Amino acid sequence: MNKLQAMKSFVRVVEAGSFSAVAEESDATQSAISKQIAALERELGAKLLTRSTRSLALTEEGARYFERARRLVAEVAEAESAVRAGEQELTGWLRVAASVGFGRLKLMPLVQSFLEQHRGVRIDLRLNDGFVDLVEQGMDVAVRLGELQDSGLVARRVGTSSRWLVAHRNYLRRLPKGSRAPRKPDDLARHNCIVYTELPWRNAWTLTAGPGAPEPVGSTRVVRVRGNLQTNSSEVIRAAVLAGMGIGFAPTWLFETELASGDVQQLLPDWEAAAIPIHLVSPRERGQSAKVKAFAEHVAKTMRPPTSGDRADNPAVDT
Repeated sequence: MNKLQAMKSFVRVVEAGSFSAVAEESDATQSAISKQIAALERELGAKLLTRSTRSLALTEEGARYFERARRLVAEVAEAESAVRAGEQELTGWLRVAASVGFGRLKLMPLVQSFLEQHRGVRIDLRLNDGFVDLVEQGMDVAVRLGELQDSGLVARRVGTSSRWLVAHRNYLRRLPKGSRAPRKPDDLARHNCIVYTELPWRNAWTLTAGPGAPEPVGSTRVVRVRGNLQTNSSEVIRAAVLAGMGIGFAPTWLFETELASGDVQQLLPDWEAAAIPIHLVSPRERGQSAKVKAFAEHVAKTMRPPTSGDRADNPAVDT
């Protein structure tokens, strides 16, 4: 048995969802592809796929094997392509993870422009607001918003994200008689605030006095807010603010269009929030991949000019 070829066939069957599609693209019979995977299962001593007349499904062992096999097959293809071309021509899959809101609003345009420049690359973009184990999920690179701690991951800082207090004009219009828009940080405690649970401060919102604030510049206030909605999804934060449900403490990119039109308004503009750093992180074995490096460079150049602090070998943690 050619084990590498069997692994390639297994990966493609899972990706394509059928034996017949893989047989057609590889100019082989469906029976030959099936025999390759059966031989691979005997070699491993484990069932990888369950098959019926209409569908395929990975077993638990198959799902674990698939992520690692897919990564190995991609690395082999990349190495072969580089040798054949005499240079590192980018080909194959690049698996990217990001939060839902950032991925949809900010990362997708960068993915599109990257694919236009590198016609041989295919991107598998996974959007999830929860924790994603990059190694377990077989991801090559992920966007992380927030401070990072030391770990075995490789990180590159590619930008920052400003945060504002925001509310839809309908929320402000519908305030009960005698209530008003916040004029100082303490006023937030009397408003319905939408809490994002994926950041460590949750409902403890920290604001710093800017030049126009009535308090000394640089002084800080921590306000404990409350409301009838909390969520781990930036998309829910966006939807709730646009529905006029309350005040959000959110990155400006989440409401760029609505802030420009005036539908969403910035509150307490004389009080500032610490910007959130944006990093690209990769498992250490993937951080040196030509595709990962090229993608990181593309994102960094597009989001902001590079600085001396933007290193590709900083340790980080998947947070």
